[in-house]
Amino acid sequence: MTWLLYGATGYTGRLIARRAAAEGLRPVLAGRNAAKLVPLAAELSLEHRVFGLGEPAAIRRGLDGVTAVAHCAGPFARTAVPMATACIETGTAYLDITGEIDVFEALHRLGPRARAAGVTLLPGAGFDVVPTDCVAALLAARLPDATQLDLAFLAGGGPSPGSVRTALEGASDGGRIRAGGEIRTVPFGSRQVRAAFPSGARTVVSVPWGDVSTAYHSTGIPDITTYTALPGPALAVTRALRLGPLRGVVSGAVGRLVRGPGERSLGASRSEVWGRARDAAGNTVTATLTGPSPYRLTADAVLRIVDLLPGLRAGFQTPSLALGADFAGTLDGVTVTMDALR
Repeated sequence: MTWLLYGATGYTGRLIARRAAAEGLRPVLAGRNAAKLVPLAAELSLEHRVFGLGEPAAIRRGLDGVTAVAHCAGPFARTAVPMATACIETGTAYLDITGEIDVFEALHRLGPRARAAGVTLLPGAGFDVVPTDCVAALLAARLPDATQLDLAFLAGGGPSPGSVRTALEGASDGGRIRAGGEIRTVPFGSRQVRAAFPSGARTVVSVPWGDVSTAYHSTGIPDITTYTALPGPALAVTRALRLGPLRGVVSGAVGRLVRGPGERSLGASRSEVWGRARDAAGNTVTATLTGPSPYRLTADAVLRIVDLLPGLRAGFQTPSLALGADFAGTLDGVTVTMDALR
């Protein structure tokens, strides 16, 4: 199978490319910046293709002879639909590593076209949202009549430049929840819960994480809120960035100020997920997940999924719908624990 890694020179793209090469895999590296792409392809002895995402015909040419695409160039609000549309038109299976709610919803709307073309669209194939989506599906299986779902995560090691830019892009939208099956806007950080992570209980605040979209498609649970732990200053800055002008200034400085976790940090950091489902009668069930650095988990998940991608069901898929609720537990260093129904 010939597959293409687009966005190969970004922080996460490089991790995936280097891990692929170390495992003897031969992706075609791709992106719009030849000055960065050519040296990386030479270092890893891999084929490369240079093309941007501004012209549909150029994307289609870039996908010539390709069976599957791992799309890792964000912010995905700008890049996902052009790439996914080209994949549908060329019969190329698609995955990405987005965590953006609106991107999931946009690709969900493309689902019927993809199904008719026999093409799989599987966004969120990394830490966003493989572990949380699988925890959500496990909870729904244990409590089939659940009406409320809370999902919280801790992501150790610090963010990459791309993750920071994506967060800034979405800051103006405020918080997002799913209520009565509909996505609604709420103030950022307006909800808090106490999450019993394996490393200890933490107070977490609501954030617009991708599961507001995907967990609903995976489980049908109508009320969904997603959370993480943010220090007070970080929460204040995030709220301030919603004002607009300051967001542009900070976004322009991201490349200089944020480098992403180094190798030592990647090895030492961990990720955790906590989830709780509740039904109308008040029954609850909780689950937790621990794993490696979010970026290492992402690289592992992408390489496993891309190998399976051409054989998955066509149309829009979430990780748990495509691969099963237990998929996250098969990843390197991941442990999932289900608690008893209460």
